[in-house]
Amino acid sequence: MERTYAMIKPDGVRRGLTAEILSRFIRKGYRIVGLKQMIIPLELAQNHYGEHKERPFFGELVTFITSGPVVAIALEGNGTIAGLRQMMGATNPANAEMGTFRGDFASSIGENVIHGSANADDAARELGLFFSAAELLE
Repeated sequence: MERTYAMIKPDGVRRGLTAEILSRFIRKGYRIVGLKQMIIPLELAQNHYGEHKERPFFGELVTFITSGPVVAIALEGNGTIAGLRQMMGATNPANAEMGTFRGDFASSIGENVIHGSANADDAARELGLFFSAAELLE
């Protein structure tokens, strides 16, 4: 079993997409082992996007992700990291296939509804940022 981190971004929460996204995870066969709605504090947002700190869009990322509630999700299942990435679709919704979250729901690169860990190292780091061990089901 593999665990990964997913997050419904403020635009997805604001547009009422939480139930649809969660139901797609469940229908895919993934187990939700952690779930919470939160407003991300500035320091956590900066840490989460730390790899982009030197890029010109870093400030925009942090401003957007702290602009409203998000839903933090810990998923478990076989191949969840690659499977989640496939379900998300391309970062640019213009390039995302229909049937993916971004192809179906995203409006722009900046407001693309969902985040998912890119690899196992990122998944472990991001799960640790957003969930304590006590908040995750065994």
